[in-house]
Amino acid sequence: MSPLPTLDWTPVCPLDRLDPDRGVAALVDGVQVALFRTGGELYAVDNLDPVGGAYVMSRGIVGSRGGAPTLASPLHKQVYDLRTGRCLDLPGVALRRHETRCRDGLIEVRLRQEE
Repeated sequence: MSPLPTLDWTPVCPLDRLDPDRGVAALVDGVQVALFRTGGELYAVDNLDPVGGAYVMSRGIVGSRGGAPTLASPLHKQVYDLRTGRCLDLPGVALRRHETRCRDGLIEVRLRQEE
């Protein structure tokens, strides 16, 4: 089943503190999240690398593949679609995505939990 929102929106940081195409790690309701701004959009995924098992995704390399915004793991370079969290290199592997929004210049995240 698809992920469902589970918690309220949590303020994380001002939009101007997030450099384009650079990740930032944040602790949101006890969960390490990697936050990105690229192509005019905001994305949040778990900071845990599902392959390497380390909390490093905020240090990943932002790019694109086939027009999709992507994030490459800094450990083993698997590439993930930031829109879906799906790994483009390994079938069945994915990053958990979280909802993001910007309100009054402040980035907010709402965690999603797999059902």
